[in-house]
Amino acid sequence: MNIYVCVGSSCHLRGSGKIVELIKAALKENGLEEKVNLAGAFCLGKCTEGVSIKVDDEVICGVCPDNFDEVFKKYVLDRI
Repeated sequence: MNIYVCVGSSCHLRGSGKIVELIKAALKENGLEEKVNLAGAFCLGKCTEGVSIKVDDEVICGVCPDNFDEVFKKYVLDRI
């Protein structure tokens, strides 16, 4: 599985760095560090919709600390 976090200027200003930290911690907590590749991406094309991540070929918009656990479960844990 590949996860890309947008680190373009809009997402950066909206907290993509914090999302990267949360993903790293969740991958470690769930023992998925060897099964998931995490990388940065420049602009996933959804600049007005909050921090965007891409899990394999699906773009998820509006990721924030408040909904992170739900997003991680739905798009990562439930698919591995």
